[in-house]
Amino acid sequence: MAETRKEREWRRQHPALDEVANLLGKANRGLCIVQHHLEKEFMQSYPDHANPYKLVFRIKKIQEELASLKELCRELLADKQELIDSARTTFLEQKTLLQRLLVSAGLPLISDQDSLVFSNLNQIIDEWAAQVRSKADAQDPLSVDINQMLFSSLVQDG
Repeated sequence: MAETRKEREWRRQHPALDEVANLLGKANRGLCIVQHHLEKEFMQSYPDHANPYKLVFRIKKIQEELASLKELCRELLADKQELIDSARTTFLEQKTLLQRLLVSAGLPLISDQDSLVFSNLNQIIDEWAAQVRSKADAQDPLSVDINQMLFSSLVQDG
């Protein structure tokens, strides 16, 4: 690394800086040598897949990724709940409008039992909630947040 003229002038004005730079350079070289020796020793002592240095590095990386995945799961579950709520609300609004149209046209009303789509939607949502609740009950029977229960079951199953 070539020094500029300005850097050389500054160093001449501050000789203590030269000593500090040399000391830090020696320390850096020493640490690089130690790291190289440790890596070489680990490679000789352990097979590549069991190298403690690499395993610790992988564990730290997985821990960082897990935190990120947990946050993504929370976001996904919140979006899922919004979608379910929106679908239910939209469906109920459409059903109400349809009932009004039927009344104004003098046609018979569609009951909830006759409404196959409404029944299917509720059945799917209820089955999903029951499945998530059954997994979470094994952990904490007092838990009532379906999203949190699903998240817990996904993290433990994965």
